[in-house]
Amino acid sequence: MPDPLSALIDLVAEGGVAVLSGAGLSTESGIPDYRGPTGAARKFAPMTYQTFTRDAAARQRYWARSHVGWQVIGRAAPNPGHRAVADLQRAGLVSAILTQNVDGLHQAAGARDVVELHGSIDRVICLDCGQTTARTALDRRLHAANPSFGALAAAVNPDGDVDLDDASVAVFRAVDCGRCQVGMLKPDVVFFGETVPAERVDLCFAAVGGARLLLVLGSSLTVMSGRRFVLRAAKLGVPVAIVNQGPTRGDAYAALKVDAPLGTVLPDLAAALSLAQSGSSNVP
Repeated sequence: MPDPLSALIDLVAEGGVAVLSGAGLSTESGIPDYRGPTGAARKFAPMTYQTFTRDAAARQRYWARSHVGWQVIGRAAPNPGHRAVADLQRAGLVSAILTQNVDGLHQAAGARDVVELHGSIDRVICLDCGQTTARTALDRRLHAANPSFGALAAAVNPDGDVDLDDASVAVFRAVDCGRCQVGMLKPDVVFFGETVPAERVDLCFAAVGGARLLLVLGSSLTVMSGRRFVLRAAKLGVPVAIVNQGPTRGDAYAALKVDAPLGTVLPDLAAALSLAQSGSSNVP
């Protein structure tokens, strides 16, 4: 029986791979995941859309914590796992990249046409006038509005949230939309209580349906937002391979499971396939 990496190489070598990535892919970039080996326990429940839009104090708390978290997320760099996925895409082996992450690290590594299922933390949208702006621009405005704010976080969650004490939150000043001046700003991500836009879900289902293999990277598949694509693949007879540290809720559907660090497995996978392709191109 081949070792798991060899079996993964054989599966991916045939191409037509749709990648579904989760927070575990970004842990080696310094962003802890929710439930894996690096996951940090939250003191607070994640923000819901309903609370964010209805409670001014909750919005202030969110932006204070997210402002601190952005100092980590905004500086995070792609790790070897992200770069390996981009290499596999450039080699023509990966046909689609679907991510549950909001950190933009796939694109920073050179990947193209990434479907961001839950949006991206590096964009901000006004819920009143609809303008979308870069998070870096908001960061400058928040620094200007809070020149003496010096709160630090010991750890940041994958959505950019951190735990802050009440005293730090109380002195933080949030800002409204810079264009309409009164609009409520929200990160361009899907909060709990929101639904992923239907066209985005349909795009992901189409990618899975057209794939020869669904490769899950760094996701526990605990929530249905990601697990539904594994269920769809199983229903359509599309093989599923999972690379993740620890168990997932998709293991029962997997033709192959590799329990190992993605920052090791994926570069080895990309290197092996690069060598295999180079060898085949030299065959007369």
